Amino acid sequence: MSNITLFQSGSLAIPDFLRNATDDVTKSLVGNGGGKSISIKGGVWRMIVDGEEVARNEERGMKVIVVAANPNVNRTYHDQQYQEGVDIPPKCWSNDGKQPDAEVPPEGRQAASCATCPQNVSGSGANGSRACRFSRRLAVVLENDLQGGVYRIQLPAKSLFGKPNNGKMPLDAYAKFLHGHGVPITGVVTEMRFDTSEAVPVVHFNATRPLSEPEWYAVKDLGLSPEATAAVEFKITPRKKDGEAPVESAQYQEPAPRPAPRAQAPVAAPAPAPWQDEPEPAAAAPVPEPTRRPRKTAEVPPAAAPAPAAVPGTVNDILNRWGSDDEGAE
Repeated sequence: MSNITLFQSGSLAIPDFLRNATDDVTKSLVGNGGGKSISIKGGVWRMIVDGEEVARNEERGMKVIVVAANPNVNRTYHDQQYQEGVDIPPKCWSNDGKQPDAEVPPEGRQAASCATCPQNVSGSGANGSRACRFSRRLAVVLENDLQGGVYRIQLPAKSLFGKPNNGKMPLDAYAKFLHGHGVPITGVVTEMRFDTSEAVPVVHFNATRPLSEPEWYAVKDLGLSPEATAAVEFKITPRKKDGEAPVESAQYQEPAPRPAPRAQAPVAAPAPAPWQDEPEPAAAAPVPEPTRRPRKTAEVPPAAAPAPAAVPGTVNDILNRWGSDDEGAE
């Protein structure tokens, strides 16, 4: 049995006791991933798990059940040409189809609203198309394999809009058709089929049968699951600017150490030689009182002790000079 056979909708080859029984061994090989999706690249149904293609189904049709849908038509504008195998985030995008998303950086915004955007005008893109592209995301499960996991599928504009043609209905017309008959899209098996008359992958939709009651209640639960919510969420990671520094260094930089004040360096050192050599000013000595007897002048120790009193004045001058040096250093 091939991978393709296992991937085909309606396959009952996997026994119930093995469904959702993935173990730590498998997880260790897979690693952290980004969920499951179905790609329509090249007009082939491709099963993508955690960003890697693991299987493909080359049949024209695939039967699924839609369990959830993004309520909005999304928009994306790329200013760079598509390159095979290179994932380039769009320059501007919109989750509600009305205005740029809050995460779009200012330099990426093309207009204040999608209605007035020059990239939303026919002819702004290649071959008369719009440069800003429409898309919509669905969450689906494979028919008869409701326990096999929820898949995301992103549909381009040609698969969304247009009128029915010979039973071929784009998604918008298909939903209106079901709604007109009072039938929910989550209550039927939907066949997605490639339109072979188109040069690019275009998918049309058709209802094949109603769900059974157990299927209906199971689908309602799946539509509320975290997997379905993640599948239809439209979230874009903004581009990094060329040469942009890591977030951590951009947010915080270690400040450069400030030089220590030079006045603090000589505090513990001996007094500088220049001021020791300066003669002590005579005027610094206390003036003898007129009534004091001359013979007592030499005997009184305080008369000789005031010599250091000249030092504070000189030290203050030096400290003042140091202070002025600090001001120049600042």
